[in-house]
Amino acid sequence: MHPLLSLCVLWLLPLALMLEENVPLGCVPRKSVHYDGDHAHLFHEEGVFNYSTMLLREDLDLLVLGAREAVYALDLKDISKKLASVKWEVTDQKKTECRNKGKDSELDCKNYIRILHKMKDDRMYVCGTHAFDPVCDYMSYADGKLTLEKKGEDGKGKCPFDPFQRYASIMVDDALYSATSMNFLGSEPVLMRSSPSAIRTEFKSSWLNEPTFVSMAQMPESEKSEDGDDDKIYLFFSETAVECDCYNKLVVSRVSRVCKGDLGGQRTLQKKWTSFLKARMDCPVLESQLPFIIQDTYRWCDPQQPWKDCLFYAIFTPQTGTLDVSAVCAYLMSDISRVFAEGKYKTPVPVETSFVKWVMYSGDVPVPRPGACINNEARKMHINQTLDLPDRTLQFIKDKPLMDQAIQPIGQKPLLVRRGATFTRIIVDQVRAADGEKHRVMFIGTEEGTLLKALNHNGEMFIIEEIELFQPPKPIKILKISNLTGQLYAGSDYGAVQVSLATCERSSSCMDCVLARDPYCGWDKVTGKCIVLSSSQRELIQSVKDGDASHCPNADPVKAMNHTVWQGGNLRLSCPLPSNLAKTSWELDNRPLKSSSRLEVQQDGLLILNASVSDAGLYRCLSVERSKSNQYKTTVAVYQVRIAPLDTDPTALPSTLTDGHYIPSLQALVVLLALCFVALLAWNFYKGHLPLPWKCGKKNGDQSQEAHEDRGLNSHTVYQDALRPALAEDKPLVLGTGSSNNNHTGEAASFSAAGGNDGPKINLPSPQYVRDESEI
Repeated sequence: MHPLLSLCVLWLLPLALMLEENVPLGCVPRKSVHYDGDHAHLFHEEGVFNYSTMLLREDLDLLVLGAREAVYALDLKDISKKLASVKWEVTDQKKTECRNKGKDSELDCKNYIRILHKMKDDRMYVCGTHAFDPVCDYMSYADGKLTLEKKGEDGKGKCPFDPFQRYASIMVDDALYSATSMNFLGSEPVLMRSSPSAIRTEFKSSWLNEPTFVSMAQMPESEKSEDGDDDKIYLFFSETAVECDCYNKLVVSRVSRVCKGDLGGQRTLQKKWTSFLKARMDCPVLESQLPFIIQDTYRWCDPQQPWKDCLFYAIFTPQTGTLDVSAVCAYLMSDISRVFAEGKYKTPVPVETSFVKWVMYSGDVPVPRPGACINNEARKMHINQTLDLPDRTLQFIKDKPLMDQAIQPIGQKPLLVRRGATFTRIIVDQVRAADGEKHRVMFIGTEEGTLLKALNHNGEMFIIEEIELFQPPKPIKILKISNLTGQLYAGSDYGAVQVSLATCERSSSCMDCVLARDPYCGWDKVTGKCIVLSSSQRELIQSVKDGDASHCPNADPVKAMNHTVWQGGNLRLSCPLPSNLAKTSWELDNRPLKSSSRLEVQQDGLLILNASVSDAGLYRCLSVERSKSNQYKTTVAVYQVRIAPLDTDPTALPSTLTDGHYIPSLQALVVLLALCFVALLAWNFYKGHLPLPWKCGKKNGDQSQEAHEDRGLNSHTVYQDALRPALAEDKPLVLGTGSSNNNHTGEAASFSAAGGNDGPKINLPSPQYVRDESEI
């Protein structure tokens, strides 16, 4: 390693450790699971990229996966098994048109599958960017085959032109709701319903101002509604704030909503939304001066609870690159609905300067309320559809779609704030624990291709584990959960991967299983294993709330390993911790071991320097981990260390003896030297410095015959087989200096004895053995 680099590493290491110590406990994953390609279910097809669109077809046991110019039908239980596929490529003419518009023919001018939705007749609606000319089609799966109907519907407003532009879509009763751009340049953002009657937003900055769309969700607000309300479609996005009186552009997070039965206005807002309203979403993080920006949401609803109790989980990241912090905030559906139903509006007010200032509207609000769906109160006024709304109401909503009040998260703070890899996607699952209580587990994808499994209980965030899903790291672009299989599916540019929601097998002991606080897992005392809760009828040991491992049976004793070290030598005792939240504690002969200049306690081991007789004894490494209930100690490793005097006969010592080195290190060094020797030998064979073994017999015969025929050669030099072992009295190798090694050939090592009068010529450019120093 370069000396300067070494100094940099040594200088940065204390800083990194200091930062790690300052990170809150709840932000450190209890376990870090490295990528395991042998046991992961991974799907990737050579030459195909961007696996970022998924559709779960649990009715067909399929995961339908959309990629670049291809759609795949994969086995839901093992996605590495491809059941069917269909190619949807762009014609050469389309590629040429795309390239002529200034786009990259190999990157942009492809067909990226962006929309996959199931329809009522079991067909699938699929759309692709199609070389910056979006096209939609219908697709079916039957008899083990995927088939495109090739109807070629216009995809403008449904699917983005740009394959790398954020978008959102949802299918409700065979009507596609989409949020994307209407034109090639991406300058006309739109929230649109394509059928049965097309309707969209206005092209006004007060409606959508340079937005980045994130996700969409439907809320069945008409179910058991006392006032005859309509279902609504919610859109989450970020945009440049029109209401901000700032010198620079400020980006804020938004949620907007429209009514499912909206048909537009009769004269004002024809074929435009009459119910489009939007509000700001706040996720206060570390008293940041600039608001964090929404990146993804997930709607979670308990089927046994009313829709007002639904939650929206959202991830936020900074809008500047100075912070490497991500956050998760949760919003109650009733809070969002209340802002739209009862909140104040903002209105633009011209001021003396050239800009427009947005302030809270304090005037009279028209009736029916602007932006409200058609309900029983409107029907009493003989307004049965949006076409019947008065122009005063429509003009109000056309000019003032922005609400004054911002929507705050539950508890007025994030559920999770974490420094490190940027969050990209989130999905939530609910599981019933052994105590009968339901817990919501969050699965969060990151830019580095890792998956966080996190639990929030009574305001406390606990990260169970962080798993590497892709190697090399690729940002996670989509997450899906199947409750039928108990599996999670993640997509990236490189491929798609499948992991189990329950990873109980990673805990090898009862204490490790219980301290994980994983609601999916419990310790079975009968089988002595950490198993999935739903797979057992027996009572399992589990403590999700507190991590109480006091009910665990005593663990089996750990067998001691013998180590012997020379007096004055060095020895390292390993102690791999079962958890990132645990710390090591060492004992010597059942007494606490104190660290000193010769006994260095490390995070995963103990280093004994300049060993003396007093260092002999029984070393015990303990893992100490604190949960909410108590502090628990577990024996990880036991070592019996003996000190060998310097005058001890080496043959009488155990094979574990080390003198300032470790046996594994010596073995690794020997293997490394052997590999270097083989590589050097092969290089010499390749360059001709040494003859090949199968040519040795012939060459030696020829040389022997020449030696008998020509006695003019130097009798002090004896040429033997180039591969013979060197004798003890052999002198060091002599290298020829007449020419560069790059010019050596196999023939250069042989004699030039053509039988002429010039006499024999001897060339020694390659290594040869010399018997006498006078020859040098």
